Amino acid sequence: MLEFRYDTQLLIEGENLDEDAIASEITRRFCGDSLVCVGDEDLSKIHFHTNEPWLVLEYCSQLGEIFDIVVEDMDRQARGLQG
Repeated sequence: MLEFRYDTQLLIEGENLDEDAIASEITRRFCGDSLVCVGDEDLSKIHFHTNEPWLVLEYCSQLGEIFDIVVEDMDRQARGLQG
């Protein structure tokens, strides 16, 4: 059993995005691991393992337009099922 079930990935397009501030806020507000936040002032990519991907999506949508959203169920994948 995985501690954090959902591999959550997305892009944020916005203005004055700060990848360090975004990463700090995600770490502070949400339980999870394997956080990667990279990008520049206009575009950031987020990768995060969590049990509540909808909360991460809600937060990120406040920063700009979110797209290329992927949420995969790693527990299902580990059992050989479509994630």
